[in-house]
Amino acid sequence: MGNYFLTVDIGASSGRHILGSIQDGRIVIEEVYRFENGMAKKDGHLQWDVNHLAKEIVAGMCKCKEAGKIPVTMGIDTWGVDYVLLDGEGKIVGNTYGYRDGRTKGMDEEVYRHIPLERLYERNGIQKQIFNTVYQLMAAKAQEPEILAQAESLLMMPDYFNFVLTGVKKSEYTNATTGQLVHVKNNDWDWELMDILGLPKKIFNPLSMPGTIVGELKEEIAEKVGYQCKVMQIASHDTASAVLAVPSLEEECLYISSGTWSLLGTEIREPICTKESMEKNFTNEGGYDYRFRYLKNIMGLWMIQSVRHEFDDAYSFAEICRQAEEEKEFPSRVDVNDDCFLAPDNMTKEIQGYCQRTGQEIPKTLGQLATVVYQSLAECYAQAFADVEKLTGKKYQAVHIVGGGSNAAYLNELTASKSGRTVYAGPGEATAIGNLAVQMMEAGELGSLKEARKCIFYSFGVEEYKA
Repeated sequence: MGNYFLTVDIGASSGRHILGSIQDGRIVIEEVYRFENGMAKKDGHLQWDVNHLAKEIVAGMCKCKEAGKIPVTMGIDTWGVDYVLLDGEGKIVGNTYGYRDGRTKGMDEEVYRHIPLERLYERNGIQKQIFNTVYQLMAAKAQEPEILAQAESLLMMPDYFNFVLTGVKKSEYTNATTGQLVHVKNNDWDWELMDILGLPKKIFNPLSMPGTIVGELKEEIAEKVGYQCKVMQIASHDTASAVLAVPSLEEECLYISSGTWSLLGTEIREPICTKESMEKNFTNEGGYDYRFRYLKNIMGLWMIQSVRHEFDDAYSFAEICRQAEEEKEFPSRVDVNDDCFLAPDNMTKEIQGYCQRTGQEIPKTLGQLATVVYQSLAECYAQAFADVEKLTGKKYQAVHIVGGGSNAAYLNELTASKSGRTVYAGPGEATAIGNLAVQMMEAGELGSLKEARKCIFYSFGVEEYKA
């Protein structure tokens, strides 16, 4: 039996611990623990309970000991843009806000008073989203200057949990790039931009790349879980890990990392920071080995997840897809990227209200609501694929869909049909697999990224949907 590696993959609604190993030349994974997550309203703001998450990380690590499968390394990935502020003693100062919180409203205009959007995009190539770290920090500066003044360190979410486990503060490159504060040319914090915006430079740690060892577990953590292992910085933005695991046998391809969000794009070596790219709202996020994830952030299955909750979670996603297909002739469509769908009190009413405002037939049943979302998503995907081809000057015949949304067969069929491209769907656990792949490459159990992707393809396979 070979070495075990542990991935802790934390999403917006849940987290899980997955052990991986190489057996007979294939990657084998096993989920050993799962836990709940979610933003909660506190003091009028949406916040993360990082203490709860830290306890769950340790609880899941204990399950490895119980199973008799001790990892040699572990890596943590999460979503991007959100951060924790620490004082000089390593204690949290202020609140840990969630990206859907409304405190950043108007902060884009505050940023543009100092630097125009076009100039900002030239520097970092990052898609404008009102919850990006740069706007969150401007909100902190404007609304809670005393909290920002107390801070000695800023750690992105996975970096903070690495600190909890090891006591070592390190900042990982791929997650840092999501916040619009990393310079796209030198792959380091944009120190000049921080001066322009009046942000405290002392709180930012040097950036390091996936594969860097953060440290060993603190003594009290090792005692609690029953073993010692090294904590590694992997591609700690969940999309960076998911893209790393795209099982394409070709050097270049289109992909969608499909889940709560749909991250759609391709992988490039040189960033594209043109005005046209900015206007199309594409981003140049940092990826493994200084590759760029040239992609567009689309609202994704968050809309379906929300509607499902509003129907008391009474139907499986497979059943919702079936009902949507029965209503495939329902004509209404929505702009899935409209801000009204970001954090509505009621998604069903928001979709209905959008249709009413735009003079379309109002969906009433679950099937009608679902077909509006799925059809709108697929049409948005098709347009974004065309935009990628125009902006990169390349043609792509196929698209790989990875992540939990790759199991939505009806959406995959619509995507193939509306885009005119073959869709390859899977693996569903792409983020966890990409996390593991970095650890396995560093351990010498996988070779280059190309070899790792080939191994992923043969380990997990894909479903094919013809255009």
